[in-house]
Amino acid sequence: MKLVIDHNSPIPLYIQAEELLRKMIALPKYQEGKLFPNEVHISSELGISRNTLRQAINKLVFEGLLYRKKGVGTMVIKPVDSKVKNWKSFSQEMKSKGISIINYDINFKWVVPEISILRFFGLVEKTKVLKMERLRGKDSGPFVFFVSYFHPRIGLTGTEDFERPLYQIMQQDYSVTAKLSKEEITAEAATKVLADKLELKKGDPILKRKRFVYDPGRRPIEFNIGYYRADSFVYSVESER
Repeated sequence: MKLVIDHNSPIPLYIQAEELLRKMIALPKYQEGKLFPNEVHISSELGISRNTLRQAINKLVFEGLLYRKKGVGTMVIKPVDSKVKNWKSFSQEMKSKGISIINYDINFKWVVPEISILRFFGLVEKTKVLKMERLRGKDSGPFVFFVSYFHPRIGLTGTEDFERPLYQIMQQDYSVTAKLSKEEITAEAATKVLADKLELKKGDPILKRKRFVYDPGRRPIEFNIGYYRADSFVYSVESER
């Protein structure tokens, strides 16, 4: 496979390098366990610095596509069966439990997010993305506050009918399929803003659920944070050997 970078393109070099690495990952020889060429060789062939190449590799390591071991090299990670499968969107989760959900408040705006979110999306600094804030719950009151950021390539504008499930809108209206979700769940104390939204007292415990969502090509499409009342959220994992 010939590796070529377009140095005249407005697309940042590390993003071009990342796309080339994704193509390499799909090659049978690397799927079968062959080590990637070393960083010196790849960066020399592409005409980019090792730091630029390392930035692209780090992104794919973070996504769980590559494994890098000092003194050994870089290789493709083969999927294993120990992950939680068949993840559901929030709407699907609630529907499976027979819970009717109410949107208490929903707001959209185009923002320049913090740098960690831009890096997750592979976007350059100062790029604006669509941000959605949504307060949701049951008849008895709100129990979760969502903050979502969407990759501009999706095409969402904020004028869609969000009474429909989010991933249904993406798939049916924009031909974007949410395929993979990675999650982090932590506990923290409610700030004044979150306490007011979730009808709690400042300092009350809440659960923070961070979700990274990808399409079938493992391209990031959504960065989502959900803040849940601690008395309303149970996270269950079923494992089988």
